[in-house]
Amino acid sequence: MQEHRVFTTPFAKVYPLYVQKAERKNRTKAEVDQVIRWLTGYDQAGLQRHIDQASDFRTFFDNAPAMHPNRALITGVVCGVRVEDVEDPLMQKIRWLDKLVDELAKGRKMEKILR
Repeated sequence: MQEHRVFTTPFAKVYPLYVQKAERKNRTKAEVDQVIRWLTGYDQAGLQRHIDQASDFRTFFDNAPAMHPNRALITGVVCGVRVEDVEDPLMQKIRWLDKLVDELAKGRKMEKILR
């Protein structure tokens, strides 16, 4: 089976879309970075390095220092798909990130987003 093309999409190509989505709803780039760092364990320099190097999603998540232990508490629907039911581990990580950014853009309080 051919792998999904999002796996080889550069994270740096999608990152500005996450920021734009949040900023349209009066949230900030710093808050987007905070949720990404919470999920992946990257520090700001590590996150920026992957953006600058245009790492693909597979590399970005494979090199994540420590996926947050509460990530399994991220539930809900993104693009019609229930994130807790996604079987592919990499796709689930991408969907978790999408869900966190969605919650941020919907105005959810940061302490609720960062379970």
